[in-house]
Amino acid sequence: MRAIQITELTGPATALRLVELPEPEASHALTGGDGVVVEVRAAGVSFPEVLQTRGEYQFKPPLPFVPGSEVAGVVRSAPAGSPFEPGDRVAAFCFTGGFAELAVAPVQFSFPLPEQLDFQQGAGLILNYHTAYFALHTRGRLRAGETVLVHGAAGGVGTAALQVARGLGARTIAVVSTDEKAQIATHAGADQVLLASDEWKDAAKQQGVDVVLDPVGGERFTDSLRTLAPGGRLLVVGFTAGSIPEVRVNRLLLGNTEVVGAGWGAYAMSRPDYVTEVGTALAQLIADGAVSPIVGAQFPLERAAEALALIDARGAVGKVVLDVS
Repeated sequence: MRAIQITELTGPATALRLVELPEPEASHALTGGDGVVVEVRAAGVSFPEVLQTRGEYQFKPPLPFVPGSEVAGVVRSAPAGSPFEPGDRVAAFCFTGGFAELAVAPVQFSFPLPEQLDFQQGAGLILNYHTAYFALHTRGRLRAGETVLVHGAAGGVGTAALQVARGLGARTIAVVSTDEKAQIATHAGADQVLLASDEWKDAAKQQGVDVVLDPVGGERFTDSLRTLAPGGRLLVVGFTAGSIPEVRVNRLLLGNTEVVGAGWGAYAMSRPDYVTEVGTALAQLIADGAVSPIVGAQFPLERAAEALALIDARGAVGKVVLDVS
């Protein structure tokens, strides 16, 4: 089968190779049990894969390895007793191995792909939307009627957060860096869009923000703390800006506010029932029309380096996808 491997830790421009590999075994390396073998139609591309090309992500498989954590496609085989049959359309989180024509995912991280979504949308469903739901609902304790501010609101996580927040009954404010990204955030359902180059924090503070979802970090983090209303929560999802901010805890004391970590992967790995619960909740939000992943740039498998470079340059809008077959 065709696959993309990371062969050296030199960054997205030079680390990747298109190779021919044997088809994978049905067992999944992380769970130890048989998994769902998926004929991949589309693979999601995310910031963790950019970090993996430099050896900067916390999960460091030995070289060479096939990156790619999320796929959508058709089931080739599934373990006996699982809810899947050959031919079923699925979205699946395989941890690694997704940039290939065949991938293996644990049963508990595989989900029926709703008929409303195509394979490209399915490739952007799990990592971003499970992260958004986990951050907002589970860690952020979001309540209907509250106001959510989302940074990086035109990217994969950002557009997912806007849709999930709206689906949970919240009002949403998007912060983006360009007019083009403002259009994407509006399409994703933002009630208001603010440009990062303007005095966004003053405009946001005047309205009272209950929850901030921040996948960016850097200077945005400190400014976000200042926007929070009393009792507000700042959800730390990632650091695409590159720098990890520090908290002056007196700000938390004075405002009765919180900084909350939201690391979906570590939480979900040990809680299969929770993963199923979130999958069910998202399926309902899809059926209700609240969730519909926004697909941005699409590349063929052999151009995976270009897809990663786009994300690395912070030029991506929506979900970047590899069309595999």
